[in-house]
Amino acid sequence: MPLSPPGVPPVSPNQSIDTVAVIGLGYIGLPTAAVLAQSGKTVIGVDVSQATVEAINAGTVPFVEEGLETVVAGTVAQGKLSAQTEAPETDAYIVSVPTPFKGDHDADLSYIEAAATSIAPQLSGGELVVLESTSPPGTTEFLASVILGLRPELTMEPNLPNSLYFSHAPERVLPGRIMTEMVENDRIIGGLTIEAAELTRDLYTSFCRGELLLTDARTAEMAKLTENAFRDVNIAFANELSIIAERQGIDVWELIELANHHPRVNILQPGPGVGGHCIAVDPWFIVSADRENAKLIATARGVNDSKPEAVLAKVLDRAERLKNPTIAALGLAFKANIDDLRESPSKDIAVALTQRLDDGTVLVVEPNIDALPQDFVGHDNVELAEFEDAVERADIVLLLVDHDPFRALDREKLQEKVVIDTKGLWR
Repeated sequence: MPLSPPGVPPVSPNQSIDTVAVIGLGYIGLPTAAVLAQSGKTVIGVDVSQATVEAINAGTVPFVEEGLETVVAGTVAQGKLSAQTEAPETDAYIVSVPTPFKGDHDADLSYIEAAATSIAPQLSGGELVVLESTSPPGTTEFLASVILGLRPELTMEPNLPNSLYFSHAPERVLPGRIMTEMVENDRIIGGLTIEAAELTRDLYTSFCRGELLLTDARTAEMAKLTENAFRDVNIAFANELSIIAERQGIDVWELIELANHHPRVNILQPGPGVGGHCIAVDPWFIVSADRENAKLIATARGVNDSKPEAVLAKVLDRAERLKNPTIAALGLAFKANIDDLRESPSKDIAVALTQRLDDGTVLVVEPNIDALPQDFVGHDNVELAEFEDAVERADIVLLLVDHDPFRALDREKLQEKVVIDTKGLWR
């Protein structure tokens, strides 16, 4: 589907979207619902978690994201945003549910199928259904097939009373800046028909100031995967360099800093691995779509998935030289200044330490949570500790996440400690 010619706005179906249901109120769905409500739409959020529904209806949020709670509280008070556990009848539906992988890193589309099943009975014709969940090529077609299979009297043929419109509009936001980037970033919109893409463009224009780029659904699906695979491959290069540099007695941070002075070199920063709901997952969707040819992408995934084990081996080697060592593991989130632990290598390293440390204690420090995750349950050698206390008590200080509070540490407090800094924060 070609983009519209510059300066020539495409014609959309004659349809007004006033009410929107957002299916899935997680890290992307809730901010999407909030900015839509802020733009003047009447938004009904739908989630399987009764606790999430109750929190939103009370004007609060179930996770940390800068600026989100203020918008949620305001739009709930204005009656523009509410939440419930069942899909309602609305003009448009935005599906923002998880797409994890299963088996040999194949996409698990069961959440999308469940969302489609919940939407289907509410449709009468004329509705727009947008898939925001990051997905392998062909998933928007799968979503449409589920709904049309349940409602065969409806059709994708446009501009009929019983027409449905399906599109894919992947998010492109950075946790910690979601409320800003959701409004400012350019957006790719791929329709199963041009009419669906145009309807989606018109809906997203209500809150998005970035450029809205129209294409077909498969290209939009692949574009999002490509963006994250690009970053994953580049991070893998940095992580591989970090292992090689250490064995050669070279400071990898200085090495990268010097190399990046070349006008056409921009090496990313190494770390304990790659986490989160995007970069650690999405490249596998490309691999599973074409295992024969996605060789570089698969190798990069292997490099990044193996980095936590390299960090763990280094920590355990140092711990074996001490009697009953105390290890301060600083950070569990997959990136700085958020509470999102999904696919976090830092969390995996801390959990593995509690499992493989023969003697000693692990002091977990994560400023953005109030209790240890379930992964630590059953281990009596771990506790959630305050930052300053953990550093003072520790023999080994393991920095896993570059949260702002960790940056401000008085370096004198690290004297006589074994310091393993996976982020280069205390160089």
